[in-house]
Amino acid sequence: MRIIQYPHPTLRHVSKPLRRVDAELRGIVQEMLALMYAAQGIGLAANQVDLPYRMFVLNVTGEASQSEAEMVFLNPVITARKGMEEAEEGCLSLPGVFGQVKRPDKISVTFYDLEGQARDLELSGLAARAVQHEVDHLDGTLFIDRLTPTGRLEIKQSLDEFEIQFAGQRTRGELPGDADIAARLAELERLRT
Repeated sequence: MRIIQYPHPTLRHVSKPLRRVDAELRGIVQEMLALMYAAQGIGLAANQVDLPYRMFVLNVTGEASQSEAEMVFLNPVITARKGMEEAEEGCLSLPGVFGQVKRPDKISVTFYDLEGQARDLELSGLAARAVQHEVDHLDGTLFIDRLTPTGRLEIKQSLDEFEIQFAGQRTRGELPGDADIAARLAELERLRT
């Protein structure tokens, strides 16, 4: 398992709800947490590791030693949003790229945890921002889609470099084509969702 980078097609895939929690899913969660910490992140969505599942992991401390702050969100739905705040965001799938994003500063979210229990949380500040960022991932939306035209222009060169690198990987046969990726995602969905 690895973190995929922009413009990999799975980042634009709308994730499918999970129907069961099992040992395999728990293993995926542990791998995702390890990858997130290794990349010095605070959240990681399943489609960022090339999986089509509606789930993400989160630890707003960013510290593996603070495992009590780890959260797993299965099939999350944001049910309410309040206020508005602008802050800088980045993304593990766009390393080194940052931009100012406006988002509600308070949210309510419902989801299932790894025990299959329904949960409801009210979040604010960084936790609310991180959950919204990760839910966007599950809907195939990246933080760069929420930038102002000026903000988008400021990162254009970085995005162009990611696109050139991706095209080179495809040319060298290091990455499958879009049709192969879509077929693999459909098969994974069939098996688990």
